[in-house]
Amino acid sequence: MIPHLDLKQINRPYQAEIAEAMQRVAESGWYVLGKEVAAFEQSWAAYCGVSHCIGVANGLNALELIFKAFDFPEGSEVIVPANTYIASILSVTSLGLKPVWVEPDPKTFNIDPKKIERKITPKTKAILAVHLYGKCCTMKPIWELAQTYGLKIIEDAAQAHGATYAGLKAGNLSDAAAFSFYPTKNLGALGDAGAVTTNNAELARKISSLRNYGSTIKYYNDHVGTNSRLDELQAAILNVKLRYLDAENIRRRELARYFLSEIKNPDLILPNLKTLYEDAWHLFVVRHPKREEFIDYLMDNGIQATVHYPVPPHKQRAYAEYNHLSLPITEQIHNEVVSLPLHPALTNEEAAYIVQTINQSVLQSHAAVGYYSGV
Repeated sequence: MIPHLDLKQINRPYQAEIAEAMQRVAESGWYVLGKEVAAFEQSWAAYCGVSHCIGVANGLNALELIFKAFDFPEGSEVIVPANTYIASILSVTSLGLKPVWVEPDPKTFNIDPKKIERKITPKTKAILAVHLYGKCCTMKPIWELAQTYGLKIIEDAAQAHGATYAGLKAGNLSDAAAFSFYPTKNLGALGDAGAVTTNNAELARKISSLRNYGSTIKYYNDHVGTNSRLDELQAAILNVKLRYLDAENIRRRELARYFLSEIKNPDLILPNLKTLYEDAWHLFVVRHPKREEFIDYLMDNGIQATVHYPVPPHKQRAYAEYNHLSLPITEQIHNEVVSLPLHPALTNEEAAYIVQTINQSVLQSHAAVGYYSGV
């Protein structure tokens, strides 16, 4: 079986370095907000091309802390993509803000900038740009809208480590950006971890305080904060793996180009590559009108595919008040998407077998209905 993702294989080349880093932390006697976190914050800020990075507990917390730091009035509206993982929306509603749903561009899966302006009202305070699957949003029109209407832009860059737009990396395309370093991400820790990046020094200071009970000086609290701190162990591991992120992303791009070039299956809608920027290819997502049959076919042939994501946020039971909404593009996408295996540990032989199996499914399908004679 070719797994959709094999974290053991991905991390295997770095095991000795990771073990050394963990040992260093264990022997240091300092386990929270120490030298390892400070080193990673500096390195990740430099990698993203920003002035400030604040390490936090996870990606959801990163988004929540950004919204909390902006201190929008309760009930303020935030433009959000309808096609996203639920964490993006949770970060909005958890702060008493109202998500205003905008359909995606089906070619990119990301929020369609052409549909944003009509949703802006006097209550709108921000636009949440989610770089889904590792592809940056089309930011230029979003920048223009934000400037015209005086809005903040917040990036959910949880899946976009190393992705670029107009020569700028994800994390440097907004007022503030949230990253997740969950183990499955392009830059993955060995547990939960996250970060906020920004060029706003005052915002960085506030988020740094908010993550630590609202405190900058021990036992003195300036804000009603929370406990959301990147720990030394995960920071040390991330410091190791960051050295290899660009090389791993290059491998992801090689595999993506191969799939886009060699998959010849008219039943599939492949990702769109006509962009002005470079994807991180966190996921390679195709669309198939008969998704379950296609997944079963792949599984029968030893290929594990998965779905990101089967139910859109506005149709989740958790958001029953939005279940009545009709967002047909989002709903069709969620009914059809399939994530194929694509990761740095995938071999050329495995990639070739995936392509061969997918292309052969067309022949089998036609044979079943009499279109293919086998001659």
